[in-house]
Amino acid sequence: MLLYTLNISGLSHYRLHTGYFKGGKSFALLLKITIITVFTVIYSSAYAQISPVDSVKADSLDANAKKIAKPADNINKQYDIADAIRDIFHPGKEADTLKKKSGITVMPNVASNPSIGFQIGIKAVAGRVLGSEPNTLMSVAATSASITTKGIIYFYLSHNVYTPGNRWNFQGSLVAAKTLTPDFGIGIGRGSTGSEEDQVLSNPSRKPYVLHSMYYNLREKVYKQVHKSVFLGAGVSFDIRQKIEDRKTPAGQLTPYNIYSDRNGFDRDNYMSNGFLFNAQYTTRDNQNRAYKGIYADAGIRVNQTWIGSSKNAVQLTTDFRKYWSLSERNPEHVIAFWNWGSYLLSGALPYLELPGTGRDPAFRSGRGYTVTYFKGTQYFYSEMEYRFPIMKNKFISGVTFFNIQTANDDLGTKIFNQWQPGGGAGLRVLFNKATRTNLCIDYAFGKYGSKGLFLGLNEAF
Repeated sequence: MLLYTLNISGLSHYRLHTGYFKGGKSFALLLKITIITVFTVIYSSAYAQISPVDSVKADSLDANAKKIAKPADNINKQYDIADAIRDIFHPGKEADTLKKKSGITVMPNVASNPSIGFQIGIKAVAGRVLGSEPNTLMSVAATSASITTKGIIYFYLSHNVYTPGNRWNFQGSLVAAKTLTPDFGIGIGRGSTGSEEDQVLSNPSRKPYVLHSMYYNLREKVYKQVHKSVFLGAGVSFDIRQKIEDRKTPAGQLTPYNIYSDRNGFDRDNYMSNGFLFNAQYTTRDNQNRAYKGIYADAGIRVNQTWIGSSKNAVQLTTDFRKYWSLSERNPEHVIAFWNWGSYLLSGALPYLELPGTGRDPAFRSGRGYTVTYFKGTQYFYSEMEYRFPIMKNKFISGVTFFNIQTANDDLGTKIFNQWQPGGGAGLRVLFNKATRTNLCIDYAFGKYGSKGLFLGLNEAF
């Protein structure tokens, strides 16, 4: 299965400047055509990870830590998209190094594939440190709106705001979408030896299904800093799906979604998953978008309750741990990064489309090599290692290699950690905004069952 994913959900070491080449006017024209062509191909050929197609990091990091600049850390010596645009359309114009770089990045949100049709939209992300108190973490926000020729509409607005001195942290999101979600059954790919229903539910051949629905989400959490780098928080989340339907499967034919919903007492047409959130967070990362060093850890309990509208009661534990090691003081962009994300149902029942699994982390970036929800279960565990390195001296182009592994249960005999599924790949990074370390990520990844493809995103996967 070949898939291309756009989640709009870092040459030589020489500075990119037309004045450095002979035939400056001809080269400038050629460069304009080349860059426009490359970005058109990147944005128009992506095969989307369908639910959703946009992503933004869910946490923010210290924007002022260790500001003693080494040669490689000086952003005036780095080169990003704004510099490239200036050199293409205003050759010879020197950069204003005294002007503060904008923390806002705006980009088109374009994709095309057989499932969603042609998509067009716009996305914006922003980052800023509020106030002047030292060690205040960077606040971020993002928004996107898009529509496709097959009637899919997606809008989201998210924020992660730290008040001066990190006394309070507000994290939230709002989503409204007419969308579709791919489905490959429950579990990690091990077939069941039980009844026909069990075999369809485990779907060992990974037969694809597609579920259409109306989706609404409102989430808000408030954290209070209780110690340096330590936060405690609470909030609510409302996840609502309506008009759920499989338009391609003949009526009466068994599907994983229908079997799971019937067994766990959920309405096939709609559900609500509403609950309270309780979290503890620890963060020392030096940047939210592309960390060179530090730790991010978060553990949370979600308690769904019928008295606030949830279809079923449930208690769910989620853990998120990330660690970054810089391998060079002079070039701190040489980084080894580790990520572990897990989610475990402790009691009750979750709706089928809310089960944890591939690409179901808060930023929808896990499991590169597979489409979203390719593996899932009531218990899910995911780990990934990535090596990040600069390619150009001015940091305009960087590269990564990565490997991931995941496991899940299926409630049909396969327990978590019984079977694992690997994935991996490599990619390029284009520096979009050097002030916030925002990268355009272009990854080619592959997994088992013939799953492979191109994955695009704004900012690192973790």
